[in-house]
Amino acid sequence: MKIYDNHTHLNDKPFAGKEADYIQKARDLDVVGMNCVGQDPEMNLGALELAKRFANVKAIIGYCPDVAKDYDQAAEDLLVEQVKGGQVVAIGEIGLDYYWDESPRDVQRKVFARQIEVARDLKLPVNIHTRDAFADCWQILKEADLEYGAVLHSYNGGPEWTEKFLDLNVNFSFSGVVSFKKAAEVHESAKLVPLDRLLVETDAPFLTPVPYRGRQNEPGYVRYVAQAVADLKGLDLAEVAEATYANTMRIYGLNAEEF
Repeated sequence: MKIYDNHTHLNDKPFAGKEADYIQKARDLDVVGMNCVGQDPEMNLGALELAKRFANVKAIIGYCPDVAKDYDQAAEDLLVEQVKGGQVVAIGEIGLDYYWDESPRDVQRKVFARQIEVARDLKLPVNIHTRDAFADCWQILKEADLEYGAVLHSYNGGPEWTEKFLDLNVNFSFSGVVSFKKAAEVHESAKLVPLDRLLVETDAPFLTPVPYRGRQNEPGYVRYVAQAVADLKGLDLAEVAEATYANTMRIYGLNAEEF
């Protein structure tokens, strides 16, 4: 069985100097690969460095909504240059966050749309963060050219929004939230999303799934996210693992033989 963590922050401070240990712990849980995700210049650089060090780690880089206010032509030029350096499988995490509102909302929308265009030019999918902003996120994606696809990371929308996003070239990545007992709307969405549009992730070190909720998250725990999805769908863990692994390979243009 092979499981892939579609979205993790192995480049975050809790893992510093211990990345190899966490990668091995993940392998012990059948997690054979992971996407290490950036969100600002420092985290982007960390993702790139880890992707160069470890063959089973791929990088996703971009400017998240918190730092959208810092996105300018120089930032874009650097982003494009870094993508061309290799090991980058998507632009992200990008999107909208109306909860923290660290950047003005009009700037968030503009930078989000622009980075989708950059990804399109680079023939890459986008990895999307959206919080308290489903309406604007959906509208931007509806108007965008998503030829190379999009992933809604740590998806927490209810069935009504899921139905709307399913009409677009969008995939749904579920995090540990899907294992939380009170996350009823997320449970219903996980049941609704077809298996060929579904991914699993940890968003480590955040959103630790049951049975380790309350502790620091880590990439290997995506196994428990996949188990929670399997339980909700009435499937075996192996079936969900196989499908989400294949989806990740397809969406990010990866070669399964690498892992």
